[in-house]
Amino acid sequence: MRFLSKLLCLSCFSLFSLASHAENVKGLYQVREPVTSQAPEERDQATQRALDTLVLRLTGDPKAAQSPGLAALRKDPQQIISQYGFEAGPPEVLKVDFDPASTEQALRRAGLSLWGANRPSILGWWLNDSTEGSSLVGDGQASAAPLRRAAQHRGLPLRLPLADLSEQLVATAPTLEGTDATPLRNASERYNADALLAVHAKEEEGGQWQAKWNLWMGDKKEAGSVQGADQAAVADAVMLAVTQRLAPRFVVRPGASGEQLLEVQGMNLERYASLGRLLDPFGARLQSVNADRILYRVSGSAEQLRSQLSLAKLQEVPAGEAAAPVAPVAPVAQVQPVVPGSTPAVAPAPAPTPQLRFRW
Repeated sequence: MRFLSKLLCLSCFSLFSLASHAENVKGLYQVREPVTSQAPEERDQATQRALDTLVLRLTGDPKAAQSPGLAALRKDPQQIISQYGFEAGPPEVLKVDFDPASTEQALRRAGLSLWGANRPSILGWWLNDSTEGSSLVGDGQASAAPLRRAAQHRGLPLRLPLADLSEQLVATAPTLEGTDATPLRNASERYNADALLAVHAKEEEGGQWQAKWNLWMGDKKEAGSVQGADQAAVADAVMLAVTQRLAPRFVVRPGASGEQLLEVQGMNLERYASLGRLLDPFGARLQSVNADRILYRVSGSAEQLRSQLSLAKLQEVPAGEAAAPVAPVAPVAQVQPVVPGSTPAVAPAPAPTPQLRFRW
């Protein structure tokens, strides 16, 4: 009864707590695609593009939209669309709202890996070099608009710095293109983001744009370069590349990962709500609660869990420091049918599931 009372209290509180270190991407299931007219053929083509954009946004896999399991959905996307309409421009766009539950069911039936709405916040240090001069894009500037649209289009929670004088002195082209993130990390402390994105974008002859980017999250670094016809296109190309690099750390492929027993220490009601959102993509099943320790059974790899829990700044407990684990319900040995005159055979219990321990 005590366990049930704790679980009931925790579950009720989770409806009201909004604390989280990562960010829930707003409008994750709403897609805007540019159109040249409202003709039925143009609308249908834009709807197909919207579906492709959403699938890529939810999986991070550029090939996922062509999955054989989505063939029926591609023929009739309306089955997962709740509403759509046109918005005046320029450019004019078709805004498509997809139903989250129906969409997730369709993608999971197709065997696709999904990335939940709870995603790492990204602080973007973006330097533009154009014919008009060099400028660091700051929050509230007009030049921030194409970056925000691109981040929304690719399902990324992007933050931008103030771009004051002290930050402009730090975010120079050599720093943004370099391999040492220390100057940017120091300048980023006040923004409390999960990842740092450094981009140096340059306008070339003919109005084309090219950009070099670096992404740091924890102790891992990604890098690349992209090109685009204009600022908006190069911004979208950068955000697309970042999505494709980050998604594999967090998506959970159905049936591809083993089960883990995950213990988290230092729990309270507010942290329970945050932890529940973080573990939602892993199909977390509560096993037991003991004081401030909680035990979940989850589906996913250890590396994926480490990446996800790092968003809430949880620390992994070294094996030598781990306290006595919260005891899950012991597996019941399978007794084989008894044949008259024979000795009952007891099947061996399943091997213990690997266990990870974290603390707040």
